[in-house]
Amino acid sequence: MTAGQDGAAGAAEAERLRRWRMVLGGGEADGTGCALGTADSGMDRALETVYGADGSGGGDRSGGGSRGGGLGASAPHVSRWLGDIRTYFPSPVVQVMQRDAIDRLGLSSLLLEPEMLEAVEPDVHLVGTLLSLRAALPETSRETARAVVRKVVAELERRLAARTRSALAGALDRSAKVDRPRHRDIDWNRTIRANLKNYLPEYGTVVPERLVGYGRAARSVRKDVVLCVDQSGSMASSVVHAAVFGAVLASMRTLHTRLVVFDTGVVDLTDELDDPVDVLFGTQLGGGTDINRALAYCQSRISRPAETVVVLISDLYEGGIRKEMLGRVAAMKDAGVQFVTLLALSDEGAPSYDREHAAALAALGAPAFACTPDHFPEVMAAAIEKRPIPVPKDRGPSGL
Repeated sequence: MTAGQDGAAGAAEAERLRRWRMVLGGGEADGTGCALGTADSGMDRALETVYGADGSGGGDRSGGGSRGGGLGASAPHVSRWLGDIRTYFPSPVVQVMQRDAIDRLGLSSLLLEPEMLEAVEPDVHLVGTLLSLRAALPETSRETARAVVRKVVAELERRLAARTRSALAGALDRSAKVDRPRHRDIDWNRTIRANLKNYLPEYGTVVPERLVGYGRAARSVRKDVVLCVDQSGSMASSVVHAAVFGAVLASMRTLHTRLVVFDTGVVDLTDELDDPVDVLFGTQLGGGTDINRALAYCQSRISRPAETVVVLISDLYEGGIRKEMLGRVAAMKDAGVQFVTLLALSDEGAPSYDREHAAALAALGAPAFACTPDHFPEVMAAAIEKRPIPVPKDRGPSGL
């Protein structure tokens, strides 16, 4: 082995020991023979604060005695820790550590202080936490909280709005049939199906007596969309994304969008859709769930069932009358409504959900699956065109 190879192997071994040392935490070496440098020591302390062995942020991860970890209820300590983790870790990791600190160390109350809100890294989960604390927010923190929520909403709109409008505008165009289309607007699949009786076997072709094409969506409303969103505490991320998508859909003239949120009560937030931040501050995360009552309200607002898409966003843990809930879905389907159930609308993995209800909805032809925000435009486009809903293989009920 050459000197260069020896050096590379030594560096790789040192890095391996360093990583193990960071995992083990504790004293100066933890049996690895590897002492930490200044930056690694700072990173180790930041991790120890949240992920200490006692589960509360304090203590020694290796069992070697207390190292003075934890944040307690001290706002200055929290502020310094927030600054440290932004120094040592990239933004996605910072967001995860913030979320874990709130959950493990009980720091929610500190988020009521304006200086804490200004120090945190905003993300969807932080918005969910702030919304759950909305009633407790002091006057001095409310504007700061709205600024945090608005920053997250703006980023989601930047990421999702253009793609959603493009996908749905195309779907609306394609869903409008015309009998004398221009060549570029011919829907060849529909045209062939409409002219199968004119198949000439001797030529191996179909003679199209009637052309079916895509129309250009008129400026008048062509489709009605109802977003029916469960606002129980477990659905916080889904509520945030639903508010953003609701605002985007409401901005399209060819859609009439209604946003309904529910727990055991039902609130229609359609009039707030021009500002998703107002929508979010109009929700009340937590409480029970009465899906049947929410669907009864949505059903009463449907005037054009054949041109309506209903999207129920819920984990399906029903506190209302199950038989009536399923009956309402069946009635809407029979009337021509396109009905989709999203068990979650978020970037997280498989949610906890009521499998019996999901299976019952699937049996009615109303697919139930978890959906990422990036996949939502495709789901809506398929529903508008009355195509089979593209269910992600790893997010349908059979895969959860």
